[in-house]
Amino acid sequence: MFEFERALPEEVGIPSLSIRKTLEFLDQKEVPMHSLLIMRRDKLIFEKYYKPYEKDTLHRMFSISKTFTALAISLLIDEGKIHYEDKIVSFFPEYVSEDTHPWIKEMTIRNLLEMRTCHASTTYKVDMKSNWVESFFTVKPTHKPGTVFHYDTSAAHTLCALVEKLSGTDLLSFLKEKILKYVDFSDDSYMVKDPFGVSIGGSGLMATPMDILKVLYILDKNGEIICNDGIKRLLLNPDFIKLATSSISDSIMSAPVPSEAQGYGMQIWQNEKGGFVLYGMGGQLAISIPSEELLIVTCADTQGMAGGNQVIYNAIYDILLPALDSALDSKYDYDKLLKYTQHFKIATPRLPEGRRMGGANKDIAPKKPILAKYKLIDNPQGFDELILNLEDPTNCTLKFTGNNVDLSFAIGDMKEGIFPIYDVPYTAGAIWLRENVLYIRFHLVGECVGSVRMELYLGEKDIVVYMRKIEETYFKEFDGHLYGTIIE
Repeated sequence: MFEFERALPEEVGIPSLSIRKTLEFLDQKEVPMHSLLIMRRDKLIFEKYYKPYEKDTLHRMFSISKTFTALAISLLIDEGKIHYEDKIVSFFPEYVSEDTHPWIKEMTIRNLLEMRTCHASTTYKVDMKSNWVESFFTVKPTHKPGTVFHYDTSAAHTLCALVEKLSGTDLLSFLKEKILKYVDFSDDSYMVKDPFGVSIGGSGLMATPMDILKVLYILDKNGEIICNDGIKRLLLNPDFIKLATSSISDSIMSAPVPSEAQGYGMQIWQNEKGGFVLYGMGGQLAISIPSEELLIVTCADTQGMAGGNQVIYNAIYDILLPALDSALDSKYDYDKLLKYTQHFKIATPRLPEGRRMGGANKDIAPKKPILAKYKLIDNPQGFDELILNLEDPTNCTLKFTGNNVDLSFAIGDMKEGIFPIYDVPYTAGAIWLRENVLYIRFHLVGECVGSVRMELYLGEKDIVVYMRKIEETYFKEFDGHLYGTIIE
């Protein structure tokens, strides 16, 4: 069994109070955290999950998947099956013709790893109903490859397709057999596939936060670790790790936040503390800071939150790091940290900071319980009627007839359920913004990490529902506006 040695934070020079302050900062900034793991000097000192997430819950890791694709490519290079300077078109002749653009024909495996392809964006998003891999070779390029950095997820997807073509198996199974089995990577982990059966090597990984910490640890140790059978093995080529975690490409032009402007290696980002980051959309971060012997893994959902990832970076860099090796706290402070994190769960919605009020915001809730039925005007969603039941704040329901959507939530608390149409688990909470305005947020759990948000404006005889989905691919039915009049 591969397990990290555990220790108290103070035993490795981390004050418990600094961890608590980090968590409080994230809470104050309303970052929907899902988990936080902290490791220092090879010892795991903090591991917490926000309900409904648990230790064994598989989480969509989004672009951390790209690092896994790069690891698989490195193994094929070690086996002599491919080389950095090989032209990618040579492995996909079925998508190449005399009309293929010269810049596409020039692209090497190295170019794809370094995100210096000839495409300025993800090619398969041009038409996601067409073959995703083929799009990489048919979408018109924008610039010469091997030059400037553009975050091109289709590059990782194409590399993943290459691994699966040469190995004869799916990418994660290939990695499990070669290296991940030695660290007891989750058996039920998997990669979501594209509509054509290829693992989504750029964003499809479903794994636990602990799985990600194990891979981060392997990279931190330059590929050589004592495995689950007690034998020391070199699992990854140190030369590849040195390349992959170095600054090769400049990301300053397109970085959405300062911490992503530090440079890029091979499917791995640089950080401003002299280390590297495995990065995934929405706050999936695996951060290595070698100078402090510190490894941190976060899972969250910062989608729709401007600069949300930077808030996570700031919490770590500005609160946790400066406190390392300072005056250590007593066991009393560690006990306070445990008490603070004992009942962690995704927080309920809150008023904007300037308007924030106490408790469940009962002061501005309607004076009477609400049970109402509305006839909706014609809408693209095909919803006919809306039935709203707010009589019990701990078990509210929102039902749309016509498409059989039945949602439940709590006001001032969270309630779990299954989102209809997509059968996606969720946890949902609501808050009164004003006496007649209710805000609901459904946090999606599983492959569809994201949220569906609704604002209900309750008139005397009518209702306006403003819906916004913040999820990469699906839930389009829950984007837009609905209007209905009350049925007496």
